[in-house]
Formats: sequence, structure tokens, C-alpha cells
Amino acid sequence: MKGINTKIIISFLGLTSMLNGVFMLIAVPFSIYHNEPEQWGILKAGITTILLGFLLWFFNRNAPKNLHKKEGYLIVTLGWLMLTFTGTLPYLFTGSIPSVTNAIFETISGYSTTGSSILTDIESMPKGILFWRSATHWIGGMGIIVLTVAILPLLGIGGMQLFMAEAPGPSADKMHPRITETAKRLWIIYFLLTFTEFFLLKIAGMTWFDAINHAMATMSTGGFSTKNASVAHYDAFPIIQYIITIFMFIAGANFVLTYFALKGRISKVFKSEEFKYYFFGTIGVTLLITFLIINFQDPNLGTSLTHSKPWGETENAFRHAAFSVVSVLTTTGFVSADFTMYNGMVTAIIFSLFFIGGSAGSTSGGIKIVRHIIMIKSSFYEFKKLLHPNAIIPVRYDGVGVPKTIIYNILSFFILYMLIFIVSSVLLTFFGLNFESAMGAAASSLGNIGPAIGSVSPVDNFAHLSIPAKWFCSFLMLIGRLELFTVLILFTPFFWRKN
Repeated sequence: MKGINTKIIISFLGLTSMLNGVFMLIAVPFSIYHNEPEQWGILKAGITTILLGFLLWFFNRNAPKNLHKKEGYLIVTLGWLMLTFTGTLPYLFTGSIPSVTNAIFETISGYSTTGSSILTDIESMPKGILFWRSATHWIGGMGIIVLTVAILPLLGIGGMQLFMAEAPGPSADKMHPRITETAKRLWIIYFLLTFTEFFLLKIAGMTWFDAINHAMATMSTGGFSTKNASVAHYDAFPIIQYIITIFMFIAGANFVLTYFALKGRISKVFKSEEFKYYFFGTIGVTLLITFLIINFQDPNLGTSLTHSKPWGETENAFRHAAFSVVSVLTTTGFVSADFTMYNGMVTAIIFSLFFIGGSAGSTSGGIKIVRHIIMIKSSFYEFKKLLHPNAIIPVRYDGVGVPKTIIYNILSFFILYMLIFIVSSVLLTFFGLNFESAMGAAASSLGNIGPAIGSVSPVDNFAHLSIPAKWFCSFLMLIGRLELFTVLILFTPFFWRKN
């Protein structure tokens, strides 16, 4: 189409595919180590993906280097679709997930860091496939687009448009004036935190294979586990659950603030309004749920309470409360206990967290805390305007006035998000789910969370969904991961009009 640099888009998709194929090949040694015949299918998938990417890049390598907003949005959305379709190849070539629909669902759930699964017996899956499944989380967590932005200047292409489309949240805080350096530093922090958690989980009692998989799934706020019972499998190892809780919390925080913390600038971290709401809000909700669990004598904890110690019940309730709150709030989706088995108040509180999300600039999904802060402040601003209609009262965030354009963008995002949730809940009932399950599946998919309520609760999965429901949830996971506008703008007629 005239006006859009299609060659640079295809070239970028080729580069994305090649990088994805390289990650696939990393899964091969895991399969070889465990002497699995699936090693050949994974190898074939990796080579096929790299070859496809090379051809797309090679025949378009001399494309004009101009990159504008339209190309940026197309590259991000089509890049994620390229990741998804090539990411299904290890599942299809090994026969681990022979259904195309199921393979698409599992793959996009991985890249979008949702963590919903159609697998009914995870522990029987080949180790190489389980590693690839976790790797899709790790790639999607920070966004392979941001990784590619770090090397685009080598090709003479600017990357700011891609970074803004990949991370379109309202936060404009920058670690470094150059976007390339920002992307590189983000990935260094991401890698170091993943390795640190892997090391701690290994010391705490996990096998090296389980430790690396859970570390990748934690830092990406993904939630894929190598165990059928998720992290509940390690209920006898409280230290493991505490380690994962801490790293889920870190992954749900703004990575820019994590960078400042690692540089020793702790005061800058606690000056952030969003972090203060995130930190104290997590503590407050955790203590409330702990209180409700203890006082309502939740039967779900009965078999695991340490009755020989007076603080055993309290510690166990606090641990499961903290784990569930952080897991849902950061949209990770790991499970230490079935929160739908608690009393109704606890389930309602946790479900409300589905609509909060983590911090802007983190790997988590959802609406994001900063948007809620600005919406609440904007509402109080309107109350003040009723009393003082002629007063100029700016909405401030971190001590700085928020432009009205950002406020309007946030309000539009929230209205669109809730509208999509309501419509999706209704549509999923037409696809065979009861209303409770439909609301759970819609909220979980759109917020990239994983476990939900109803028939898609933490002890269930998405395998029983109809084919149309799985495709629809896959679409919700994609638009949720890219924060709605990046994808939905492609469906507007004015996007395709010539400038």
C-alpha cells in the first residue's frame, strides 16, 4: 500500500523470526540431555523458523530505512503474530500439541505472558517442550520487539516508534536518553533477575530444570509451571513460595525503578506514587485476606497447617494470601492454593485484582496501577470543579501536572477495556461457557492473568473450551498484552487512509 513502507515491515518480521528460531534451538540441548526423541522436532522447528526469517529479511534488506508510526504499529502487531505462528512449530512438529487451535492458544498464552493452558498433564510433557513453553514467556515478558530495537541501529533504522508501540503505557520516565541504551539495560536487568531467582530456587530445593523454568515464568509474570499443581506442588517448601512471591513483586514493579534501586538510588523508588500504592496496597490486601482466611477457618488450608506451632496457621494463611495477591495483581498466575475455595469475600477481593494490574514499565499486564491513580485523582478534580468552577486545579502525578491529553487517553483506555470485558463475557456464553466462567475467562485473557473463576479456576484449565472460545480468548490475550490501542487501531478505517 502506498504510504506504508511494507518492505521494512517484512524485513523486520524476518529478523523477529530468526531471533525466535534461535531461542527454539536453545531448547534442543534440554531435550538431548533427557534423551527425548522430540529433540528432532524442536530442531526442525528452529531451523525452519530461522530459514523463513532469513528469506524474509534477505529479500527486503535494502528497503528504505524510514520508519513512521504506522509502520511501528504494524511491525509490533504483525511481529507478535509472527512469533505466535512460528512459536507453534515445536508443538506441532513434535506432536506434543497436535491441534492447531490448541497450539495457537498455548503459544499466544506464552508470548502474552497470560499463563492459561490447555495441557491437562503438564508433567508428562517432554522436557524440551516444557522449556520452550517457558521460553515463550521469557521472550514475551520484556518483548522481543524491545530486544530487536537494541540492534536496529546497526541496520540504520530508528527504534523509538517501536518502543512506544510496544510499551504504550502513560509512564514517560526514561533511564537514558537513547532508546537503544534503555532497551539494552532493561534486558540486562531482566536477565540478571532471572538468573538470581534461578540460583535461589535451586538452593531452596528445586531441581535445576524446574528452577530455570519457574524463574523465567516469574520474571515474565507469565505463570507457566512444570508441575500440574503449579507452585502448590511445593507447599512443603515454604521458602520456595516466598522466593517466588518476592520476585513476582519485583517483576510487577516498574523496571526503571528497579534500575534505580540497583544503582543505590532507593529514595527515588519510594518517591514514586505508583510504587507506594503498589507496595502498601499489596501489604494491605494481603493482611485483609489473611484475616479473612484465619477467621473463617478456610478448609482449603486444613491439610497443610502446622498445628504443632501456635503460629503455623497464621503463617500458612499469610503465605497463601501473599502469594495469591501478588500472583494476581502482577498478572503472573502462579497458584499456591485454590483461591476460589476460600470464602466468598476472599474470592471477590482477588477477582477485583484482575482489573488492577501491575506497574507501568513492568512485564505485567492489566490496566496498570498508574492509570487507576490518575483516574481517581481526575474524579476528585471534577468534584472540586463543581464547587469552584472557575478554579484552575491541575491533576498532579509525582508532583507534576498531568496533561489533559494523557487523562483523556487513560479514561478512553479504561472505558474501552471494560466495554471489551463486558462484550467478551457475553460472547463467551454463546461459545458454551456459563456466565461465571465466561467472566473469568474474559477477565483472565484480557488482563493476561491465567487462572480465573468458574470452570477456569486455579485447579482447572482452558482445555474444555470450544474451538471458537479458544480463538476468541487468544485474540483477547493479544490485544491485552499490547494494551488494546496498538492492535485495535489497525481495525480503524482512518489508519489505512493515505496521508
